[in-house]
Amino acid sequence: MAVQRQDSLSALTAITGIAGILFGIIVGYVIGSGQARTASIAAAPSVAAEPASSVVSDSELQAYRNVLAADPKNPKAAETLANKLYDAGRYGEAVPYYRQALSGDPKNVNVSTDLGTALYYAGSVDEALTQLKASLAIDPNHAQTLFNLGIVRRDGKKDAKGAIEVWERLLSANPTYPDAAKVRSLIGESSRP
Repeated sequence: MAVQRQDSLSALTAITGIAGILFGIIVGYVIGSGQARTASIAAAPSVAAEPASSVVSDSELQAYRNVLAADPKNPKAAETLANKLYDAGRYGEAVPYYRQALSGDPKNVNVSTDLGTALYYAGSVDEALTQLKASLAIDPNHAQTLFNLGIVRRDGKKDAKGAIEVWERLLSANPTYPDAAKVRSLIGESSRP
């Protein structure tokens, strides 16, 4: 009996050690992934683009949920999980994690805008508009927010005039916007009856 207990104790110690290492790797990945996404958010698909649908494994999602269970106030973990769900086309599932990330980092205009975009794709047009306006309260000239707000106004609210006003503001405030030609094209399309 004593030998069996010792073997069980050794196995439990080994499993606990491995779990600790895996947890450390996941936390490191979450922190690194969150920073990478934030730096390149403007290059991410916008509301106007067809939503990307990529596959994300349930085990990967669960790993982020485990990080959040241990540290619910970790905005980077919540943002990364939300981004993975969003990129997989699971917008409604991404919304609460974007909200969780935003509650931990309320001035993060990129997360605020991503939340608005996820709300739009999840079918909550009015909430999306409210959230995108909140993003503009953080940064009144944030290019991606203005671009997405125009799309939501045009496509979600059938307000071409309002969309054109927002896009003109985008071009005025961000003269070097990389997708300026696309915005001008949208303005032209939206000007037609």
